[in-house]
Amino acid sequence: MSEAKAVEQFDLSVRTPAGPVTATVEISTGFVPVTQIVPLLRRLGEQAQALEQQRTTASGLRISCAKGCAACCRMLVPVSAPEAFALRDMVATLPETRREAIQLALANATASLERAGLLTQLRQVAENDRPITDDMMEPINRAYYALKLPCPYLENESCSIYEDRPAACRELLVTSPADWCQDMVNKPVQAIPVPLRISTILGLLWSELTGSPPRLIPLPLALDWAERHAAENRTKWKAKDLLDKALDTIWRFLSRHPAS
Repeated sequence: MSEAKAVEQFDLSVRTPAGPVTATVEISTGFVPVTQIVPLLRRLGEQAQALEQQRTTASGLRISCAKGCAACCRMLVPVSAPEAFALRDMVATLPETRREAIQLALANATASLERAGLLTQLRQVAENDRPITDDMMEPINRAYYALKLPCPYLENESCSIYEDRPAACRELLVTSPADWCQDMVNKPVQAIPVPLRISTILGLLWSELTGSPPRLIPLPLALDWAERHAAENRTKWKAKDLLDKALDTIWRFLSRHPAS
């Protein structure tokens, strides 16, 4: 009979620009991979975003996003290294037929990006050894969006990995008319502020843990990137230390970045 793993319970509270978010978590007393922190940070991010959404609707604005509205699923979505590893772990647990469907969709997306001349640029983004600025990413984002390439995880205009979708996907909510999202170049959408940019925070956390650059990996390349960097995900950290580092990263991020 296997022994139950020992856990510790902590009550967390983080004050964000949208208000305080709290969580009660149980963490192992042992060593864990960085992927163990991903669901917790996503939960804190979603709580903060819910508070921002409440403030927005209280001001008289209405959130336009709804199920089946998938224009944003044609945008270039960045994921952090911990999210890429978590996505790889999740896909590995799926039934074989589902994994094969995802691999086919990813292969088709890669082929489309190669034909458009964007694949090499996106690979360079994923592997860049220096932080990439928004100005550097802007022409790549525009070229990607012009392709109207559906996310490889999109099925029947709905997210097939909704519970495990990247943090960036959870954070985009707009108050502008929904049809504006079909032409975001000529009709810039009005997005509500994001109190906690969890992909960025996870990227900063990974950078601190490993001494590597804060990577933001294009979602269509995330599984491939995680496979090629699998050795980096074998390191484990004391769970309480990992939690403390994650919270410290959040506080440092909030001290430098207002909601945007």
